[in-house]
Amino acid sequence: MRAIKQAKKLIEKNPNSSVGKTFSKLILSLESDIQFSVKDLYSLDTADFDLAIEVLKDWRIDRFYIGKAKAFDMATHAHTIAEKK
Repeated sequence: MRAIKQAKKLIEKNPNSSVGKTFSKLILSLESDIQFSVKDLYSLDTADFDLAIEVLKDWRIDRFYIGKAKAFDMATHAHTIAEKK
């Protein structure tokens, strides 16, 4: 299971726990460019810390693929326009 899905389940299971709150803040920060203190990650136990690092990695990869898809769409659009001329 991808780290983001694991984090989602962790938040759903206990959103008011310190771990749930930390993961909520992390994900909100990644999505909304809200500040997140890396220091908060150090309050997590080893397994949750490792999960948080995996969330960061997955988020970065997903962001790359979203950017790649947008570039592909733009290239396709530009190619279609060029063919019509």
